[in-house]
Amino acid sequence: MNSRALPHVVIIGCGFGGLQAAKVFAGKPVQVTLIDRCNHHLFQPLLYQVATAGLSAPSIAAPVRHIFCRQKNVTVLMGEVVAIDSERRHVEIEGAGDIGYDHLIVATGATHSYFGNDAWAVHAPGLKTLEDAFDIRRRVLLAFEHAERTADEDQRRAWLTFAVIGAGATGVELAGTLAEIARHTLAGEFRRFDTRAARVLLLEGGARVLPAFPAALSEKARLQLNALGVEVHTNTRVTAVDSAGVTVVHAGETACFAANTLMWAAGVAASPLGRALEAPLDRAGRVQVNADLSLPDHPEISVIGDLASITCEGKPVPGVSPAAKQMGRCAARNVLARIAGRSPQVFRYIDYGSLATIGRKSAVAVLGNVRLWGIPAWLVWLFAHLYFLIGFRNRIIVMIDWAWAYFSFQRYARIVIGAWKSERRL
Repeated sequence: MNSRALPHVVIIGCGFGGLQAAKVFAGKPVQVTLIDRCNHHLFQPLLYQVATAGLSAPSIAAPVRHIFCRQKNVTVLMGEVVAIDSERRHVEIEGAGDIGYDHLIVATGATHSYFGNDAWAVHAPGLKTLEDAFDIRRRVLLAFEHAERTADEDQRRAWLTFAVIGAGATGVELAGTLAEIARHTLAGEFRRFDTRAARVLLLEGGARVLPAFPAALSEKARLQLNALGVEVHTNTRVTAVDSAGVTVVHAGETACFAANTLMWAAGVAASPLGRALEAPLDRAGRVQVNADLSLPDHPEISVIGDLASITCEGKPVPGVSPAAKQMGRCAARNVLARIAGRSPQVFRYIDYGSLATIGRKSAVAVLGNVRLWGIPAWLVWLFAHLYFLIGFRNRIIVMIDWAWAYFSFQRYARIVIGAWKSERRL
């Protein structure tokens, strides 16, 4: 069959959802164009490990072209889609013109949300990409270098105060790992101060950490964080972020923390590409889709992952990687069903559980009716993440790195690129 006569499927985004969708088309009579602004698929659940020098970038990323090199009906394009014309069925790639499609799957995910305070991003970067991880790693490592250089105790305390804003899974993981770095990894390496004196603040506007978990496990997580030395502040609303630190309100009282290293883990917003679809959006900017993940007026367009707003059995589908994978497979199968003249299937989300690591031998897990914490949860988290990593090589490297870090407390990805910069804020 002439490939030009085959239906053309365009997938925008090669995160968990887009990757799974493209794999479903292997060996099928379609031509697939996969577009992403990065040349790699990123295993985001371990991104904080790169940010905290636990893993190197290649351990959690794989080149997209290599993933699909043997799937001959997939063409990979590196670029950013800036517009979607649903009437003409074209997408526009910046600097590369238009590409037509018969079916479109949009999987561009989410970005940081500063709740209307975008100026805070300069001082408190979020964690979504490898670039974000490198930036945070640089800020964290150079904070200790600044503390070694200064003779002023107030300045040293500010450099040794790390504030993580938001106590969801990413915030908890960052805070716990930062405490371990200060108390174990860097202990004894500096001469003018004791790294164990560093403060790690976890600031959460809600009543508890890990609000998506059952209350009992949230309390277990808080206790484990406290044991690591993290100062947990719940019911604490951030009102200002600047070069001097962070200002918060707790129980009606305003307080300021002098902290030179801030990290944002408090909120996400849907990809702005969702607005280009001219479809109904929810309050978070996610596209409201039909039960089969298609758009109400355009069945040839499916939206999946963090960009999609959908309920299943009366509950919103969470923005987590298992949901994105399931959506990707469902959307791709529905494309094949429509091509074959069959009715599409309704998306059914299967919740396999939730995991969050806090630190060495510390984690919480929900697996159906089973609740785990401490070492058992940490072991489940470890093997689950090894299993889902892309590529056999990545699994072996991560396993070796984790084993070495477990026994030695060392993190050898502590590399800062570039010459020393003396500016106060990094």
